[in-house]
Amino acid sequence: MKHVTLASAVAATLLVVGCETPVPPGVERGPHGTIAYDVKINTSEPGARIQANGQDIGVSPVTLRIWGDPDGTFHDFGSYEYVIQAFPLHTNQYTQTRVFRTGKMFTPEDYIPKEIFFDLNQPPTYPPAGYAPPPAYYYPPPYYYYGPPVYWGGTIYIGPGYHYHGGGAFYHH
Repeated sequence: MKHVTLASAVAATLLVVGCETPVPPGVERGPHGTIAYDVKINTSEPGARIQANGQDIGVSPVTLRIWGDPDGTFHDFGSYEYVIQAFPLHTNQYTQTRVFRTGKMFTPEDYIPKEIFFDLNQPPTYPPAGYAPPPAYYYPPPYYYYGPPVYWGGTIYIGPGYHYHGGGAFYHH
C-alpha cells in the first residue's frame, strides 16, 4: 500500500510539473505568468492612430507590447477578445480592425502575431478579420401538450386531429 501511495504522489507531481509550458531564458515576465511579445504595427500610410483595447498606443509605425501565455497565445485578462484598430488619415480611407480571441471560458485562443499590417484604403470586412461569433445555443423543440381533454364552449380537442362537435360523435380527420 505504501508503494501505491508513493507512486500516485510521484505521478501527480509529474503531471502538475509537466503541464507548465517552459519560459525561454531572457524573456521578460509579466502578470499572471505571462511573457512579453513585441508586435510591429504598420499601416499603408504612416501616421495613422493605433488603439489596442480602446487605449491609444501611438501612431504607425509602432511596436505594441502584448502580455501573452508562454505558448504564444493571447492571455485571458477578463475579456473574450483583444482588439487592435487603425484609424484613417483621410476621408476616403477606412478604420481597420483586427480581433483576436483570448481563450476565456474555454473558447479558442489565437496566436500573437509578430507583425500586423493595416491597409487603410481597403473597405473593412464584416465581421472584422479574426472575429469568431459566439457559440450558438440550441434549445429543444417546443413541447406540445396533448393532455386531458379541455372543454371550451362546445368543442373538445383530444390530441391531434380528434374533435367533438357537440353532436355526440368524435371525428378524426
